Amino acid sequence: MLYGRGAEQAVIDRLLSDSRAGHSGALLVRGEPGIGKTALLNYAATAAGDLRVIRGTGVESEAELPFAGLHLLLRPVLDQVGALPEHQERALRAAFGLASMEAGDRLLVGLAVLSLLSELAEDGPLLVLVDDAQWLDRASIDSLLFAARRLDAEGIALIFAAREPFTAPGVEELPVKGLDATSAAALLDAAAGTGADPTSAPTGAAINPVVRYRVLAEARGNPLALIELPAAAPSDGTALPLTSRVQEAFLGQVRALPEATQGLLAVAAAEDTGDLDVVLRAAAGFGDFLEDLHPAESAGLVLVDAGTLTFRHPLVRAAVYQGIPPSLRLAVHKALAQVLDRPDDDDRRAWHRAMAATGPDEEVATELERTGVRASDRHGYAAAATAYERAARLSARPESRARRLTLAAETAIWAGELDRAGTLAEQGERQLVTPAPDAVEQVGNPALRARLTQVRATSDFLRGSPHTAHEALLDGAATADGTRAARMLIQALHAAWYLGRPEIDRTAARLDALSLPEGDPAAPVIGFITAILSRSARPSLNDVVAQARRLGAGPRELVQVCGFGLAAGQDEEVHETATSLIAESRALGSIGVLPTLLFFLAETELFQGRHRDALTTATESLRIARDTGQGQWVSQMNSFLAYLAAIDGDDERCVRHADEALASGVAGTRWVLWARGTLDLGHGRVEAALSRLAPMAGGHHVADTRCVPDLVEAAVRFGAPERAAGAFAVYREWADYTRQPWTEALVLRCRALLEDSEEHFTAALKLEGRPFEQARTELLYGEWLRRMRRKADSRIRLRAALETFERLGATPWAGRARAELSATGSAAPAAPAPGVLARLTPQELQIVRLAAQGLSNRDIAAQLFLSPRTVGYHLYKAYPKLGVASRGELGAVALSG
Repeated sequence: MLYGRGAEQAVIDRLLSDSRAGHSGALLVRGEPGIGKTALLNYAATAAGDLRVIRGTGVESEAELPFAGLHLLLRPVLDQVGALPEHQERALRAAFGLASMEAGDRLLVGLAVLSLLSELAEDGPLLVLVDDAQWLDRASIDSLLFAARRLDAEGIALIFAAREPFTAPGVEELPVKGLDATSAAALLDAAAGTGADPTSAPTGAAINPVVRYRVLAEARGNPLALIELPAAAPSDGTALPLTSRVQEAFLGQVRALPEATQGLLAVAAAEDTGDLDVVLRAAAGFGDFLEDLHPAESAGLVLVDAGTLTFRHPLVRAAVYQGIPPSLRLAVHKALAQVLDRPDDDDRRAWHRAMAATGPDEEVATELERTGVRASDRHGYAAAATAYERAARLSARPESRARRLTLAAETAIWAGELDRAGTLAEQGERQLVTPAPDAVEQVGNPALRARLTQVRATSDFLRGSPHTAHEALLDGAATADGTRAARMLIQALHAAWYLGRPEIDRTAARLDALSLPEGDPAAPVIGFITAILSRSARPSLNDVVAQARRLGAGPRELVQVCGFGLAAGQDEEVHETATSLIAESRALGSIGVLPTLLFFLAETELFQGRHRDALTTATESLRIARDTGQGQWVSQMNSFLAYLAAIDGDDERCVRHADEALASGVAGTRWVLWARGTLDLGHGRVEAALSRLAPMAGGHHVADTRCVPDLVEAAVRFGAPERAAGAFAVYREWADYTRQPWTEALVLRCRALLEDSEEHFTAALKLEGRPFEQARTELLYGEWLRRMRRKADSRIRLRAALETFERLGATPWAGRARAELSATGSAAPAAPAPGVLARLTPQELQIVRLAAQGLSNRDIAAQLFLSPRTVGYHLYKAYPKLGVASRGELGAVALSG
């Protein structure tokens, strides 16, 4: 029976009810030790009724073993992994040590978990319970949270229980507090008087009033304390933190047991996986045997069943372990390491040996390093970092410590632990500077130093310090070999992009002077970048990508060329390259690189006038950036979405995305300025638009360059064309370099405004332009014709502009065209009904278009990192919006919008 948990039970009941209705949800039950989290999970399991239930728990001693917690949860259903897409199946098997796989994206395992849970829910709703999530290894919790955030229409309820300060971003939280006074008293009386509470051992007679008052006061509504403190309350009046008081109560029960039983419990507490055979073999060395467990079982402290020993509560194990004298604790870990002699026990044995070490031990350090390699091979990068770090501490020589700290720092970066990576890199760098006999410092291994510098710089950049990262990379590249120096300088150039032109030029000069080994895939990439920055040539992006591909370059090596391709105005080639790299990344499950590639793709879709596609792409990019913790891309994508909202004239959405972009980092600053300036310009607030655009226009960012035509329009309409003159001169030089008809058309439009020239308007409209920009030229020309009192000619231009604006959903621009038409004395045509695709959400549109190409739900799910059930749910929601009844009818509408 649960006391005082009606509100919490209602939340769980609603989650279970939703899963029965085919909807999914995730919940984090969070609170202090003993507050009743496990009891609520037990309630969920009981209330599940017809739901299938799978259950797992975090094990403290396995917190450094990658995917240990996930394996414990999924072990009963691993026979169904064959139903997963090939890359996902291989990734999941590799994570559990059942297959080999090249190092790849750590979140591919999370996608496999989502697919497997969805597969299990095909036969009916599913309840997944994960207790003690605070002790899950990092790889397991990352995978489970990745899946949890993508649950939608599978009929899955996923409930985590964890202590503070564990967090699960994107998952609903259910904080569990202490019981109210009435419920606390009822639980205490039930436990002390009858032992009726199922979580407690009977304590005998009713509690006396003095002890009862004291327990109620000190327990503060904590159920475990209410059950366990009566036995410890009379001992003294010292007020301790709640966890300590409860642990002391448990330890008091343990100390009342025979010495042999205490010794056996000490071994079990240090072993912690519940493997009774291992515990008994290790305890035998201390003269403790199976029969010595009986007193602990009788006291209700442990349960022995089917070869497994389980402590009644995690705090019992914690109390026993913390009560072991330090010297005995070392001996216990040594004994456990000696009996863990199976090949599958290599990692556990290494950690027990490390716990038993009293000083530097190269043999143990080597064994831990091998554990780190195995963890990294299975994408368990956080666990690998911990193993390498501990191996470094046990290393006898500074260079060995530096090498292992380097490995720890690099894998911490891959795990997304940026602060930790920076700290480890700094520790490693200190190891490479050793005092010489003459007291002058000597620098150690230059290759290690370069690797550590790159890690520290990466950490600094991703945490929002581009200047620090830039300088460190330039310094590090000076002593690195050619291949590593190339990658460091390309990374430095990315950091310099956020600093200014002098830093860009300095870095580009270093890149240009670099000598690379023959056949290095970075060579064509560097040649492309430096040519564009210097404008010494205009190389074809497609040719560069083809050459780099022949030399073995993949998506991660080629991602930056997309950005520089946009800087050169090669939008169509960037679209082609980004589309290809995205498809490859999806097929490989390389999730982390997708926000960057999707951003470049969204930019090309925007510039080509495909605003709806840009919204769909940017929305997916933002979702993945949030899931993968890439703050710089959360900022960038929000700023891009703010710009799309500005074109739509949606003030509230524009401001919301702009604020989130600025709160997430500095990456989106330039697009935010452009977005706010465009919003003002669309609504006729030309002075505000001018004040926002003038400081940024003409810079080196894509947004700085491409906002110049907006600045010219704002300046001319405000009556201050001179405020756009400098930026326009820079823009003309850029347009001459790009040699694109659409850039020349924009130059002509700007000249038409600045020189009040009809000739330039007509010349601009003869060139091949982009739909949105061409419509704006039509609008501006139509306005000019109306002022010249040529109303008939004006109406032709204004109607053409209005048609495009309405098709693109550019509301303020359409409103302006309508107002101009009215001013000519011509009634504007009625606004057309939105196209059928406009009725779809971005995700529905993405799914519908892939389905129209003939992809199955499973194929679409693998591409979009969703479950097949969610794909089907969104697809069938889209059918009535599109006016179709089956998949076969999608082609006609989905590919035409």
